[in-house]
Amino acid sequence: MQKVLVVAAHPDDEALGCGGAMACHAAMGDEVAVLFMTDGVSSRLSAGQSEAATRNTAMQSAMSILGVSRFQAMTFPDNAMDSVPLLEITQVIEEFCSDWGVPDTVYTHHASDLNLDHRLTHQAVMTCFRPQPAADGKPTKILSFEVLSSTGWEGTTADSFRPNYFVDIRSTLKKKLEALDAYSEEMRPFPHARSLETAEHLARYRGASVGMPAAEAYVVQRILECVTRSEE
Repeated sequence: MQKVLVVAAHPDDEALGCGGAMACHAAMGDEVAVLFMTDGVSSRLSAGQSEAATRNTAMQSAMSILGVSRFQAMTFPDNAMDSVPLLEITQVIEEFCSDWGVPDTVYTHHASDLNLDHRLTHQAVMTCFRPQPAADGKPTKILSFEVLSSTGWEGTTADSFRPNYFVDIRSTLKKKLEALDAYSEEMRPFPHARSLETAEHLARYRGASVGMPAAEAYVVQRILECVTRSEE
C-alpha cells in the first residue's frame, strides 16, 4: 500500500487535475490524502457563509466519491496566497506530512499555471519535498496536473504544460465526472473549458494521444527508482 498525497489550491482542483488517478489509487488500496490551501470562494465579491458552506459540502462529497481517506482544508486567502510568506505555506505541508507520514507519490499543480494560488502551491510542494540527503524519507514520485480553465489559459511560454506521464483512467473516468458533478456550483455549461463535457473530452483526448480510451496527463517533476540486478 502506498501513501498518496494531493496538494491542491482550491476544492475542485483535485477532481479536475487528478480525480481519475485518485480513484485508481483508492481502488488499489492505497491511502489517499488531500490538503487544500484555500476555501476557493472567499475572494469573490458575492461570497458569504452560505457559499463557503456549499463549497465545503461539495468537497466532502467529492472526497467520498474518490475514496479519499483523509483531507484537510486550510484557510490561506483565496486568490491572494502571495500575501502569505512561502515559508508558512510550506510549513503547513510539512506539518501535515509529519502527522500523516511521508507520501510515496505527490500530485500538485503545474508551475506555469495562470492561477496565482496554483503556482504558489506548486512552489510550496517543491520546497517542502526538496531532495535533501538527510531528509527522513521523501516521495519517490512528484507529478504536476492540469486544471481546466486555468492551466490552458496561461499563455504561450517556455514552461507551458507539456505532459510526459499518463495515467489510464478508463475504469475511473465515471468517478472523476461524478466528483466534478458534486462541484456543480463551480462547473459551467459547455463549451466553457470548465464543464463536464470538456472534462470528458480532455480525458478522451489525453487517452487517445497514448492509445487508450481515457487518461489524465501529467508533467513529471521527480521520479526516484532503485534498479537492482540479481546476482547470477
